[in-house]
Amino acid sequence: MKIVILDDYLHIADKFADWGQLPSDAELKVFHEPIGDESAMAETLSPFDVICAMRERSRIGAGLIERLPNLKLIVTTGMGNASIDIAAAKARGVVVSGTPTGGHAAAELAFAHIMALARGLYGEAESMRNGGWQAGLGRDLKGATLGLLGLGRLGAQVAGFGQAFGMKAIAWSQNLTPERAAEVGAEFVTKEDLFARSDFLTVLLRLSPRTVGFVGAAEIRLMKADAFLINVSRGPIVDNDALVAALEAGGIAGAGLDVYDIEPLPVDSGLRRAPNLLLTPHIGYATRNSFETFYPDTLKAVLAFLDGKPIRVIEP
Repeated sequence: MKIVILDDYLHIADKFADWGQLPSDAELKVFHEPIGDESAMAETLSPFDVICAMRERSRIGAGLIERLPNLKLIVTTGMGNASIDIAAAKARGVVVSGTPTGGHAAAELAFAHIMALARGLYGEAESMRNGGWQAGLGRDLKGATLGLLGLGRLGAQVAGFGQAFGMKAIAWSQNLTPERAAEVGAEFVTKEDLFARSDFLTVLLRLSPRTVGFVGAAEIRLMKADAFLINVSRGPIVDNDALVAALEAGGIAGAGLDVYDIEPLPVDSGLRRAPNLLLTPHIGYATRNSFETFYPDTLKAVLAFLDGKPIRVIEP
């Protein structure tokens, strides 16, 4: 049995799980960098029976699955992964298993972005490093309006953080009801009002065909000139060309991104040069506590499959 762990960027897979529990005849390989496009992945992964994937770091689509003749099991961290074609895997008889997740780390990062943007922490830290002193004037969170584009589990947590700081929460999504908004202390508003009234607008939607490009130029134009946009959900939800244009023109005060259309973010991406843009490398889920669950439960899923009793099977 040949088993591969993909995208172990920080070289920590062996620190968080005892892979020595695998059968003695199992072969384990770990990749610490992205492999490449579909053709490169097909060539590299074709010998493997089991793929262990970390969130959405590598895409395992229908085309790739068709080119992996030995593949029997995919284990993803978390119980959902938009980069894996679950239906295509099932059609090929490939089992897809997941792991538990705490579900709070991304909400914490979203609010870290809010706080950093509000007080201009990146610029102040750079000023200090370069021998300077105060570089800008921050703003209070108390009394500011926190916009929630999406109010599922993640949105509800961000709303709670905002309320602890004295922010007023407003929310909208395609399926949100006034009753659900009220349950978490948020005001249900129209989409237009959400963008127009928010001082800090957080993108908290799930990625789906109907949310790709959902935050585009028209939506960003509705925002106040001193407002901030934060996306810790999925990159394709925000039209980044429109975002960069707004930042360059001073249409909004700034933005924070943790997710991107292509990951890792290409070195020549225009996002890296955009003004007033705080970038983090998709670390919303990347905490010690998360990985203490992810890798041990990935191993448990592999062992259960080898024992003929797959666990936490994800259906299309």
